[in-house]
Amino acid sequence: MVDAHDAPFARPDSAAPAPAPASAPQLLCDINTLVAEDSLSAGALWRLAEPGRQLDANLIHLRPEEVIGTHTEPDLDVLVFVVAGHGTLGTAHGTQPLAQGRVAWLPRDTSRSLAAGKEGMSYVTVHRRRPGMQIRTRSASCGA
Repeated sequence: MVDAHDAPFARPDSAAPAPAPASAPQLLCDINTLVAEDSLSAGALWRLAEPGRQLDANLIHLRPEEVIGTHTEPDLDVLVFVVAGHGTLGTAHGTQPLAQGRVAWLPRDTSRSLAAGKEGMSYVTVHRRRPGMQIRTRSASCGA
């Protein structure tokens, strides 16, 4: 029998567990610990960076009443999971309140904005990983 302390996901006391092989399931961070800090900086508090991954994920913190202006993601659907605070999601179809525990799907090619409430807002985004930039030879149609 495996003791809970020996199980691969039983590390709630650590915000940064020891790395595991890329192909092994692993606990990456404790979001509750990261968002509980008294002086959170705005922006990305954590990023998924494991080699060989097919996903990208970020923990983003917006300070009180901070706004991410209207923008469009042309290539990727994005899932937004609010983990602390509250705010508003703005779309071409109106606004939706966001609060801890809410999950929003943002389909590609849709415009959206995010605004934090009076206490700020922290959320996780998840989407398919963008392929890395590649150097290609110039094709004949490019005037080579």
